[in-house]
Amino acid sequence: TINEFLQGDKFALFAGVELLETGNGYAKARMEIKPMHLNGGGVCQGGAIFTLADLAFAAATTAIPLSITSNINFFKAESKGFLYAEAREVFSHKRLANCEVNITNEAGELIATFSGSGYRKDTELPFAPIE
Repeated sequence: TINEFLQGDKFALFAGVELLETGNGYAKARMEIKPMHLNGGGVCQGGAIFTLADLAFAAATTAIPLSITSNINFFKAESKGFLYAEAREVFSHKRLANCEVNITNEAGELIATFSGSGYRKDTELPFAPIE
């Protein structure tokens, strides 16, 4: 399964990112904000939010992507609860993929947006989508 494959992403696992859903060009992940995620200002560190979004981006594509570029915009700070990342592939080509990811809090408020482009290798991922 995709969960087994992503067990190799030790950094995302250590950060507490969980993959909830995958489908054709779609993925949803979540992360519970814990004390280890907080920065000096007492809010969730941007790198933790980026890690959540990046894993959703990787899971939404159908072949192993190597990131070419990524961009994140932060809109609202959070210090507790769960954050959710919903990734949708907006461009799919044999070699290139682009995903847009919305990161929201438990109330559905937009926390950040992430855009990522990746280069696809010839190797298909060895899993079926999460049902």
